[in-house]
Amino acid sequence: MSHKSSEGQTDQVAKTLLPGSTIGILGGGQLGRMISLAGTAMGYQFVTLDPTIQSPSSPVARQIVAEYDDVDAAREMATISDVITYEFENVDAGVAAMLVKKSYVPQGSKLLYTTQHRLREKVAIEAAGVPVAPYRVIEGLASLEQAMTELGYPSVLKTATGGYDGKGQVVIRSEDQLASAYAELSASGRELVLEQFISFACEISVIAARNPSGEVKSFPISENIHQNNILHLSIVPARITSQVQREARRLAETLAAKMDVVGLLAVEMFVTEDGQLYVNELAPRPHNSGHYTMEACTTSQFEQHVRAICNLPLADTTLLSPVVMVNVLGQHLESVIQRTGERDEAATELGIIPKLHLYGKTESKHNRKMGHINLLCKDVQDGLDWVEHTNIWRQ
Repeated sequence: MSHKSSEGQTDQVAKTLLPGSTIGILGGGQLGRMISLAGTAMGYQFVTLDPTIQSPSSPVARQIVAEYDDVDAAREMATISDVITYEFENVDAGVAAMLVKKSYVPQGSKLLYTTQHRLREKVAIEAAGVPVAPYRVIEGLASLEQAMTELGYPSVLKTATGGYDGKGQVVIRSEDQLASAYAELSASGRELVLEQFISFACEISVIAARNPSGEVKSFPISENIHQNNILHLSIVPARITSQVQREARRLAETLAAKMDVVGLLAVEMFVTEDGQLYVNELAPRPHNSGHYTMEACTTSQFEQHVRAICNLPLADTTLLSPVVMVNVLGQHLESVIQRTGERDEAATELGIIPKLHLYGKTESKHNRKMGHINLLCKDVQDGLDWVEHTNIWRQ
């Protein structure tokens, strides 16, 4: 079996890689660490490429310390690895193309090429028959003014590349913001896109997995709450109707199949008051909103990713317990560690089992993701009450 030829991608015959094989990961951050931990338990070996000495993955995988655009280092990783994957989207295009030619990269580089760019991503989502918020390409201030008359206020101006955790975007609520918003984002030299602001009841995400054999499975839906454009809470099961849940999983699985995904695809969506779904963003990798799967599902997103890229049968994704995932940022770390060493009366009273995961980052910074806690509970409201009771996340 071979993948389709596409931009930046050559035909690669699908391989089934059994435990004992070596998996190379572009990136050694927390996602690479958790992929390595899950895969090591399955019998795989890991090597990462990351410029950070003592990266989060370094205790659990061999690390090649080099910049992401270092072709020689990438070639070295390719000689060691039986299969190569990545933990973040902004992989250097030249390195990705070289690896596809020189080694086995079942994810290819087409999906990276698509998801690195908001406009290409939107076109691909629409081509799969999945709805996105109305948008316009912006080519100048006059173009922005015209687009605002068509889409209306408020709308969101975004850079087509380089945005994450709320960076590279401005919400335009009135005409007097047009010039300043355009000046701020156009200064980067990146292409711009204007999206109609969707008035949503909640934000959700679905993580779907697909292997080269074409098998597709999705995880239970996560309801996501952000603070300062950074994911704060993931609530599972999501507090939406069963009909919306079924449709969200169908859309995510449709995208995974039609975009020839190998590995994981995280699909972020808006849910409107009347139950309409609009895809907001895609991420072709494990995702922060899927960390809840580590204890709450029969299979974690990280094990499923390893299974998918190695062309093993995909595993069951049943939810075993309601769960609330809460991110631990730099400003929360000290209090979380202190609390971990004490008897947690609130957890006992609420019937909650907190599971702490820290990423081993050497420097704690404000708003930097340092870890997360999965709160296994009888009802998600109990988990939310625990987060509120601790006072830690008011910082």
